[in-house]
Amino acid sequence: MPPSDARLRRLLAAFSGLRVVAIGDLMLDEFIWGKVSRISPEAPVPVVNVTGESYYPGGAANVARNLREFTPRTAVMGIGGTDAAGCRLIELLGDCGIDTSGVQRDATLPTAVKTRIVARNQQVVRVDRERKVALTPPQLELAMRQVEQVARQVDAIVVADYGKGFLNQQLADHICRVAREQNRILAVDPHPYTSLAWPGATAIKPNRAEAFLAAGVPVAEPVSPPLADRPLLAVGEQLLARWGCGMVLITLGEDGMLLLEPGRPPVHIPTRAQEVFDVSGAGDTAISVLTLALAAGATPAEAADLANRASGIAVGKLGTATVPAAEIAATFSPA
Repeated sequence: MPPSDARLRRLLAAFSGLRVVAIGDLMLDEFIWGKVSRISPEAPVPVVNVTGESYYPGGAANVARNLREFTPRTAVMGIGGTDAAGCRLIELLGDCGIDTSGVQRDATLPTAVKTRIVARNQQVVRVDRERKVALTPPQLELAMRQVEQVARQVDAIVVADYGKGFLNQQLADHICRVAREQNRILAVDPHPYTSLAWPGATAIKPNRAEAFLAAGVPVAEPVSPPLADRPLLAVGEQLLARWGCGMVLITLGEDGMLLLEPGRPPVHIPTRAQEVFDVSGAGDTAISVLTLALAAGATPAEAADLANRASGIAVGKLGTATVPAAEIAATFSPA
């Protein structure tokens, strides 16, 4: 039985009083907006006449930005460069009111930048400027101390692993251990190629392709309805057992989400998206709302429902957009 709108409305209202931190790889998202009027005579590619540029926090920084839509007590942890992109990122986070005291700065590290060129509401190309760099022993030691400190001050921890080097198994184990000791909600958006384990996490949220990759199983074609998708169900159960977590929520794009919990039958949550303009950052919106809902006392099914509503709104926006609480509340029936 789906959760009632009245119950979901109460959970959503509780978000503003929560304290939360996003931990992971920090990036800068750059959007170059323009118009296409012709094809280049040099190659069969469109010529984009630039009309504007926009910058947003990306990666784990975008998770923090999404969290900040719901609660003013939002912090972020990670590492960034001291280059122009890194300074712009810290400034953007500060402008949002996000606590950046947990961000380490490294003058030798180029800040990861993802540049998307958009014309006529369509992404023409994405250009990534990044270099994967592992933490040095002093940086790792500082990060572990910061985790211990921040865990005492928050209700929930969100980890966003983009595979850029900030997270390793030693830090992952430390985050999980501290979260257990402090009895904190720990939700993880995993990266399939890092193969990090998150023992005892509250929730882990891969997308469909990531779930198959994490399980080491070739990606199978989707089957509709998802509850009849035997390869997907088998992968979900395998990950639930391997990760030893409280729940696995697999996002399925236009097919919604699949929720798996130990000892319970899987639950399919159909998508609420009306139109899909851009999926950039939709996963960040989903993990943010999922985490806050769990911290507010939601059951896994209730948290997944709210996350599904939020991501359905996010994909209807262009760019790495956030979803205000009022827009989620608008999906409920009248009180």
